[in-house]
Amino acid sequence: MSFIETDDNVNIYYETYGKGQTIIFVHEFAGDHRSWEPQINYFSRYYNCVSYSARGYPPSDVPKDVKYYSQDRAWKDIRDVMDKLNIDKAHVVGLSMGGFATLHFGINCPDRVLSLTIAGCGYGAKADTSINNEGFAEVSEQNAKDILDNGIENFGNEYGLGSSRVQFQNKDYKGWKTFNDRLIKHNQIGSANTLLGVQSKRPNLYELKNQIIKIKVPTLIINGDEDDMCLEVGIFLKRQISTSGLLIVPKTGHTINLEEPALFNQHISNFFQAIENNSWGQRDERAEIITN
Repeated sequence: MSFIETDDNVNIYYETYGKGQTIIFVHEFAGDHRSWEPQINYFSRYYNCVSYSARGYPPSDVPKDVKYYSQDRAWKDIRDVMDKLNIDKAHVVGLSMGGFATLHFGINCPDRVLSLTIAGCGYGAKADTSINNEGFAEVSEQNAKDILDNGIENFGNEYGLGSSRVQFQNKDYKGWKTFNDRLIKHNQIGSANTLLGVQSKRPNLYELKNQIIKIKVPTLIINGDEDDMCLEVGIFLKRQISTSGLLIVPKTGHTINLEEPALFNQHISNFFQAIENNSWGQRDERAEIITN
């Protein structure tokens, strides 16, 4: 098994396959390094593919103190993985929690980025996001308490059938079951601390507009059209990042890369090819909407 040690002394498990330019895959809250198998099976034919399990997700370390978990730490773990593997620049592909980390990595380390793929990013990104009249932070804290009080299995079985997950189950029951069986075996402490330290402290992206607008690396934003909590944020990111494109996948929920793997892979492959051919540029000024 292969590990790198972060600059705050946490061991992160990673896997690497293939040769060529590097793609770093960054997983969501409900996943781990295995969540990217359909992408690694495809892209490792042409690229050096690196996936890792975030802190709190075995075989990576599971710090018991919540101080080791934060949004800031999430993007720094991408940096540390690259540093320890001697990777100067990479395509960074992230989903949901991993999409947030990817966005923040693009803001903080633009010189280390070949491209950003930000998928399913948006849940909790707005200050007024609410579920049953509760804010995202409060829901995350309650979910953490539920995990600590009742275990990860009960929580995972409910979480895996949320309003933006049922699409996966309906399309591909076997694939969804593999995903859900892994989710309900996540580490109890790691999952709770991720909710408390990363998810509940997630910044309002709209307040980061002045930082996001500075991103000039090629960026692909991907959302499922039935992932309601992310759609508006995807449009917001598209309008702020002048070098971005927006893909909306029809009849699709949150776990886009597993729910529609062939489509996900094809669009990212086209994106990389456009970058390599120097044909993915900034938005033409003539296409800008002028508002008073």
